[in-house]
Amino acid sequence: MRMIEAVPDRLDGSPRQLRRFWSDEFKATAVEQACQPGVNMSAVARQIGILPSQLYRWRRELLASEEPGQLAPAVERQSAAPGPDSVVEIVVGGIVVRADRHVEEVHLQRVIRAVRSA
Repeated sequence: MRMIEAVPDRLDGSPRQLRRFWSDEFKATAVEQACQPGVNMSAVARQIGILPSQLYRWRRELLASEEPGQLAPAVERQSAAPGPDSVVEIVVGGIVVRADRHVEEVHLQRVIRAVRSA
């Protein structure tokens, strides 16, 4: 019995796949472009000729490398001030208790206790 050893060679005419290296500047620019509001990251990846997973990985690595607090500028959110007709709703055992914002806490507690005991 003879042993045959087969070692696959690259097929003639097949593309030679070299690993591509991207500069940090290119990666940062691509991530910045892809993270714009309303932009599809997969579409950006196709435009620059990479797989979407590569772009997602660059984003993850870029975010991990930055110091906390420098990821994005803080956006001040305006909270809605209670209007003159603000009503709070409390559901107790399937019963809805509605009270305006001027109700006294003691009175509201008494109402809730009465609903629970009913």
